[in-house]
Amino acid sequence: MSSDFIIRLIGMIVFSVLGVYGGVYLGDLANINPTPNTLPVEVYAVTVGMVGALAGLILSPLLTTRPIRALRSVLGRISAQKLLAALIGFICGLIIAALLSFPLSLLPKPFGSIFPFIGVLIFGYLGVVVFMMRQNDIFNIFSSVTQRSGTAGSAQDDKVGFAEGRSILLDTSVIIDGRIADIARTGFIPGSLLIPRFVLAELQYIADSPDSLRRQRGRRGMEVLSQIQKEPSIPVRVSDIDVEGVREVDDKLVILARQMKCPILTNDYNLNRIAELQGVMVLNVNELANAVKSILLPGEILNLTVIQEGKETGQGVGYMDDGTMVVVENGKDYIHKEINVIVTKVLQTAAGRMIFAKPEDH
Repeated sequence: MSSDFIIRLIGMIVFSVLGVYGGVYLGDLANINPTPNTLPVEVYAVTVGMVGALAGLILSPLLTTRPIRALRSVLGRISAQKLLAALIGFICGLIIAALLSFPLSLLPKPFGSIFPFIGVLIFGYLGVVVFMMRQNDIFNIFSSVTQRSGTAGSAQDDKVGFAEGRSILLDTSVIIDGRIADIARTGFIPGSLLIPRFVLAELQYIADSPDSLRRQRGRRGMEVLSQIQKEPSIPVRVSDIDVEGVREVDDKLVILARQMKCPILTNDYNLNRIAELQGVMVLNVNELANAVKSILLPGEILNLTVIQEGKETGQGVGYMDDGTMVVVENGKDYIHKEINVIVTKVLQTAAGRMIFAKPEDH
C-alpha cells in the first residue's frame, strides 16, 4: 500500500472521530431548547462524523505527505554546502538576537516584549542570507585554516585530501568509455568523482538492455566503476541527490552542476554543448585526448603500418599509437607493410588531428 493511501485512512479515522465529538457538541446545543423539528444528538454525531471522514479522506495528503514531498524536492535541489551555510548563518543570527534580547527587553512596553521577537526574525534571516551569499569565501577560509593546522601526513593522504576539496560529476558516457580510470590514476583530475544515483540507474538500464552491444557497454561501465572504487588514491562518492521534475539524465546533470558549482566530466558532444550554453564547466575526455597527442611537424619521419586503402586513389591509411589517422599518399602498394613516411601536412579537425604523409622512398 502507498503512503498516501495509509495517510488517507488514518486521516479519515481521526477526522471522523473529531466529527463525532463535534456533532455531539452541536446536538447538545441544539437540544437545549428542543422543538418538534429538532434532530436527535445521534443524527448530529453521525452526520458530522461522516462529513469529517470525507474531509479526512480528501485533505489528509494535502496536510501531510504533499508538503513533505515538496520540502524534500526543494532540499534535494540544494547542495549540501548551501544547507550547511544556511544552518550556520541561522545559528549565528540566533546567537546575536539572544545577546540583544536582554537590552531590548528593557525598553518600555509594548516595545520590550515585541522587539526581542522581531530581533530573532531579522537576525535569523540576515544570518541565513549573508552566509549563503558568501558561502564560498567562508568555506575557503575554513579549508585553509584546516590545512594549516593539520599535521603533515603521507603523500597519499595529501593527494586524497586535495581531491576531496572539489566534486566532479560523472556522466554515463564517460563511465562506459573506460578511459576515466586511467586518467584518474594519474592524479590529473583535481577533485573527487561524484556519481549521482540516477547515473547508476541509467548504467544498470543499459547493462540490462536486450541489445547485446548496449548490454556489453553497460557491463563494461560497471567494471570500470568497480575498478575506480577499489583504487585508494581515487576518491569516489555515490550520492542520492536528485532533481525532481526532470526525467532526462543530461538535464539533471546540468542542473546539479549549476547548483553545486562543479564541472561535468563527459565525452558526450551534445551534453558538452548544452552545458557550455548554460554556463557549466565541462571536462571532455575527447578534448583531453586530442590535446595530449604528439605534435608533428612537416618533414618529420614516422614508422607505421599501412592497414587499408584511403578514400582517394592510391592513398593508404595507417594509425599512430595514440589513434591519430595518417593518410599516406601513394601508400596503396604498402598495405599490411611497415614503412617510414615523411609528414607533409597536419590538419586539426573537429573529430581530431589528421596527418598527411608520403613514403620516405618516394
